[in-house]
Amino acid sequence: MKSLFCIATFSLILSATSFAQTLKTANDSMAYSLGILVGENFQKEGYTNLPMDIFYAAVLAAMKDEKTLMSTAQCEQHIQVGALDHKMKLYKPNKAAGEEFLAANKTKAGVIALDNGLQYEILRMGEGAAPKATDEVIVHYHGTLIDGTVFDSSVDRGESISFPLNRVIKGWTEILQLMPVGSKWRVYIPQDLAYGERAAGPTIQPYSTLIFEIELLGIK
Repeated sequence: MKSLFCIATFSLILSATSFAQTLKTANDSMAYSLGILVGENFQKEGYTNLPMDIFYAAVLAAMKDEKTLMSTAQCEQHIQVGALDHKMKLYKPNKAAGEEFLAANKTKAGVIALDNGLQYEILRMGEGAAPKATDEVIVHYHGTLIDGTVFDSSVDRGESISFPLNRVIKGWTEILQLMPVGSKWRVYIPQDLAYGERAAGPTIQPYSTLIFEIELLGIK
């Protein structure tokens, strides 16, 4: 048994060495690099159980301009529907956790819940004008997930940010129109008013409920 294990291990080493020696040209390195990037993307998105023989066959058919089993339009439709279903299965716990968190949070003293699911606490009420959706605002903010993980913070960077109010997530657009300049609120944004099925950066997964402390410094 031991000798068989050694032979198998030695064979794997020889195979890996032989493969490494085939990367002799820039084209070899390009092919290997593309393979690594595709594989890493599959891993990141959770597509770890794809039937790779079918994947390879499809890649070769497309590269050789051969007749394929589906048209490009059909492929795009399958990917769109399949990706959404895959994400829903993979990240469904995020959606459920967010809903559970918001249901409990809205019962807390000082939390105001709106009909669209937004919730907020007034940490400081300003006395200035409230912006319109078409205005550009200047804010400080500190963003976390419901578990306390910080994903972005102008406060930590020590530099405020300005942006058109109609160019951000829906939750921000709606809540900031209620905030007079000088206000500082803690805002709880359900996933459908945040990034929904999309991820954002390395930390915000699909269907994530977000929490922000937002200070409205001014309107440009």
